[in-house]
Amino acid sequence: MPRIVITLGDPAGIGPEVVDLALASGRLPEGFEFAVLGDRHAGTPGKPDARSAAAALAALDAAVAELQSGRAHAVVTGPVSKEGLQDLGFPYPGQTEYFAHAFGVENFGMLLTGSQLTVALATIHEPLSKVPGLLSIEGIQRTGLLTAAFLKRRGISHPRIAVAGLNPHSGENGAFGYEEMRIISPAIRLLNESGQAVFSGPGVPDAIFRDAARGGFDAVVAMYHDQGLIPLKLLDFDNAVNVTLGLPKPRTSPDHGTAFSIAGKGLADPSSMISAIRLACELA
Repeated sequence: MPRIVITLGDPAGIGPEVVDLALASGRLPEGFEFAVLGDRHAGTPGKPDARSAAAALAALDAAVAELQSGRAHAVVTGPVSKEGLQDLGFPYPGQTEYFAHAFGVENFGMLLTGSQLTVALATIHEPLSKVPGLLSIEGIQRTGLLTAAFLKRRGISHPRIAVAGLNPHSGENGAFGYEEMRIISPAIRLLNESGQAVFSGPGVPDAIFRDAARGGFDAVVAMYHDQGLIPLKLLDFDNAVNVTLGLPKPRTSPDHGTAFSIAGKGLADPSSMISAIRLACELA
């Protein structure tokens, strides 16, 4: 029986609540074993501290050990406080980079998928001022291929993937920037030569996500974090799932944070956690 491990995240947040609600929902597939990792008593709801952050980190380390030993087939991670972890010396921008490092994976990416939109990110947790300098033909090509592989794994045999531009109006032939001409368009040409999917673009950023949400594309490759996550969370906030691409075993996560302000008040919605567990089961 495939075993899915689920971390509680920071126990001062809503992680323990949404995990409990998801497991009791009756909406999870049968034929899987679910194991919860983490110390739910290591934090006071709504009051994060070093102890609750340490518990979140310990659960992540335990999850890696389960995956590497073969005892687990996938992991679903509860929400953590990046600030809390980094106060402990956590050297990674987020859980995506933590898992990639743990498995020695350099070819990895972040993708988020909901009922209406699927978005992959060419750059992940980076300051906006650094994004233009971080974009590269190779990086966009790598993200596009990882996205195509994910879609095929989900049964889309001929994926249609839009690649967003970076600048207003996709640069308008250099009037508002040259990244589309120098980086993004060459990457799209190479991606189409791969034959793994049909890649279109560079798409005008203020319209391409609407086209995808209406069924014109199976996914969009966004150039930076908020470019992709703002439309995704607008449309799919309650059911979106974060997926780390490129790992040897699936890792998913609900697409929301710790929500310390409502922790322990019975207000947490488990929909995204349910979706994350269901997708982990599908991928496993």
